[in-house]
Amino acid sequence: MTLGTIVLTGAAGRIGTALRTPLRDEAARLVLADRAPLHVEAPNEVVHRTDLNAGDAVRIAEGADAIVHLAGIPDEAPLPDLVEANVLGTHRVLEAARLTGVPRVVIASSNRVTGFHPSTETVSPASVPRPDGLYGASKAAVEALAHVYADKFGLDVVCLRIGSFELRPSEPRHLSTWLSHRDCAGFVRAALTVPSPGFLVAYAVSANPRRFWELDERLGYEPKDDAATYGVPDTFVSPDTPQSGRLASAEFTLPHLGTPQGAGDV
Repeated sequence: MTLGTIVLTGAAGRIGTALRTPLRDEAARLVLADRAPLHVEAPNEVVHRTDLNAGDAVRIAEGADAIVHLAGIPDEAPLPDLVEANVLGTHRVLEAARLTGVPRVVIASSNRVTGFHPSTETVSPASVPRPDGLYGASKAAVEALAHVYADKFGLDVVCLRIGSFELRPSEPRHLSTWLSHRDCAGFVRAALTVPSPGFLVAYAVSANPRRFWELDERLGYEPKDDAATYGVPDTFVSPDTPQSGRLASAEFTLPHLGTPQGAGDV
């Protein structure tokens, strides 16, 4: 089954780089977009160097069958930067899909939307969002925006809450959160092909027995890889430890808050 014409934003990033070959192998045409330089590697590739302003987003989306939207800031950062890159950037992509008639958008959300839930708790997309910081909050806003476009304009939008995307697991938390390259590609392909999803949020995580996120059976993808096979020490889970671990600490976010102009000692 060909995937038709797929637009991949953030194509030069870690996940975009890993997805490039599997998507290229199944797409009739793969349109790669990133502000970093990229070079065509196959006859069915097209490259655009862009910051995805509104005009470029519409031009790149024209004629596509789906957009896989990975572009954005992938970690904690000042809130204005996250709003611009993640929330407004996603809005430009969704609006481009609406204007050009692209029927489906797959969006990279994050497990950190629910990162403050205890590590002893199993959560699902229906669980109350508990972002672990500013980055997680920006992805919660992205999901809400995507829901608007699905409900109001009829787009099929799948938000994948990406796990710890690493070549191999390297810390105790990864026994629950690791997402292998192979499984990441499998989840994205499932998100591109699941019939009539409407608005769907699903966790993308490998087959780790320790995982604390429920998989969505509607996607129809069964992950293959298991972090436990790599001999990582099992010392993470406890009732007092949030699912995001140190990423949920105040110290992780404080450097990004800054001091509002005019604030300070009096």
